[in-house]
Amino acid sequence: QVQLVESGGGLVQAGGSLRLSCAASGLTFSSYHMGWFRQTPGQEREFVAAVSRSGGSTTYTDSVKGRFTISRGNARNPVYLQMNNLKPEDTAVYYCAAGRTIATRASGYDYWGQGTQVTVSS
Repeated sequence: QVQLVESGGGLVQAGGSLRLSCAASGLTFSSYHMGWFRQTPGQEREFVAAVSRSGGSTTYTDSVKGRFTISRGNARNPVYLQMNNLKPEDTAVYYCAAGRTIATRASGYDYWGQGTQVTVSS
């Protein structure tokens, strides 16, 4: 059974930083592309960033380019999201996801974590 568990969320002031981690079990690390999405109440889940199986290719939504960095880890923690210069509009629940395709749509991913709350105060 595949499990993804996010951690590292919290409350931070605008301009601050957080590093999100995603712990994984039950999947073959090297077989999956990894992504981060976020969601606010009443809104659809929004793509944030994705990294290829090899770690050699990354993609970001425009609003986080230059501030967020997605990276591959190891089999136990296959993906991280370093978030710098956080803004109040980054406030959301952040989810990690694993999929066989590197996609910017939520439907492109097979497995999801439960999410971690990130709150940025102004």
